Amino acid sequence: MTKARRDIVSLADTLYYHCIGRCVRRAFLCGKDPFSGKDYEHRRGWIVERLKTLGAIFSIDVAAYAVMSNHYHVVLRVDKEGAERLSRDQVIGRWTSLFSGPDLVRRYMAGEELVGEQQRKLEEIIDEWRQRLSDISWFMRCLNEYIARLANAEDGVKGRFWEGRFKSQPLLDEQAVLTCMAYVDMNPVRANMAATPEESEFTSIYERILQVRGKAAPDYSASVREAEKVLAGNREETAESAPDKASLLDFTDTYNSTGIPFSLLDYLDLVDWTGRHVRMDKRDAIDDDIPAILTRLQIEPEKFVRYMRHESGRFVDVVGTSEKLKEFATKTGCRFIKGIGMARQLFGGGETAQAGLPEMVW
Repeated sequence: MTKARRDIVSLADTLYYHCIGRCVRRAFLCGKDPFSGKDYEHRRGWIVERLKTLGAIFSIDVAAYAVMSNHYHVVLRVDKEGAERLSRDQVIGRWTSLFSGPDLVRRYMAGEELVGEQQRKLEEIIDEWRQRLSDISWFMRCLNEYIARLANAEDGVKGRFWEGRFKSQPLLDEQAVLTCMAYVDMNPVRANMAATPEESEFTSIYERILQVRGKAAPDYSASVREAEKVLAGNREETAESAPDKASLLDFTDTYNSTGIPFSLLDYLDLVDWTGRHVRMDKRDAIDDDIPAILTRLQIEPEKFVRYMRHESGRFVDVVGTSEKLKEFATKTGCRFIKGIGMARQLFGGGETAQAGLPEMVW
């Protein structure tokens, strides 16, 4: 049975989440459609630009992303403390850059003094907006609805663009964050859309490699502006300043810090090593040059590569070591967590499932 979002997103357990969105009927609405011959490749850039724009508005950081032909992956980190530090005017400024506020907020921003019930109502509105700025569901809503409107306007149609609500997986520990980020960045290589990570455009690893080489990240804003013009009915409007764009979340090499808990060089080494073993035409025995980060986190290299190739079981509900999955199940009242067997294979974790937590592998 599908779990309610409130039972999956728990900031007390983790700040990291893996989210997935798929086009309706898994059609090629973001890539090259082999049936119609139409090329929608530019829409992949729309998603990248929107992720960065929302990252600058929300207190949610983008750690990794990959935009494919008919779906996308993104690993997010919620900065709840950052949202709490925002001033009243910062909250209003950020939220009203996405949605028009009520007349009461506009009056406050115009300098009108509010008293009594008006002041209390204003504080309620700001508290609600502050909470939304660290809410993954609102982040994903602002991503998916925006892209759907642009695409439907370009096609001159109405109706669904995404097959349903996004899927999300809590990433409960360092092992989960590392594995999921690498899984996301490896998508184009695994799908034979790119030969190497450095050729995998529309991914975070592509952007990070450019950064290491001292080059600027790709800019797809021109394509977005053209699409927004179509959405507005080709009306000539006063040019607005370009929206702020957030950078990818930094690597900090410390867990429970404000960044990704590894070093960038260790991660690049892991992705390069994984890419050599994932490619369909390069598969061979696991070599002895195993990345140090796998050894440090006690991740089984052969199982790791099988997971990256889609040859092993899958995590469904949450990702983490078996111990973390059991803790999560206990806190949320689940009788079992799908993927606990996969966790033991990939991350170790000891004996068979305890009473009340039967093994389920998908």
